[in-house]
Amino acid sequence: QVQLVESGGGLVQAGGSLRLSCAASAPTFRTYAMGWFRQTPGKEREFVANIFWSGGSSVYADSVKGRFTISRDNAKNTVTLQMTSLKPEDTAVYICVARGSGFGPEGYEYWGRGTQVTVSS
Repeated sequence: QVQLVESGGGLVQAGGSLRLSCAASAPTFRTYAMGWFRQTPGKEREFVANIFWSGGSSVYADSVKGRFTISRDNAKNTVTLQMTSLKPEDTAVYICVARGSGFGPEGYEYWGRGTQVTVSS
């Protein structure tokens, strides 16, 4: 069983930056692809980015490409989402995921509880 705990959310002005982290409880994390989704009230969970277990490959949603960067440190069992040039439409609960692939939430087995990101205009 893998538990995922997110941190780093908060309130930021448009154009600002935030860095989200996700800590995994088990060393088996190192063999899993990891990623981030986000969700706003009344909407489906939206894929943000994922990264291969080795960190050698990553995929981004078009809406964040060029602004967000996903990375991982397998020695520390963490995955990070660096967010820059934030926009009000980036406001959401950001959720860390593990063990899966693809753009749909059904593709991932483990989910964190999420961390709130609010971008003011």
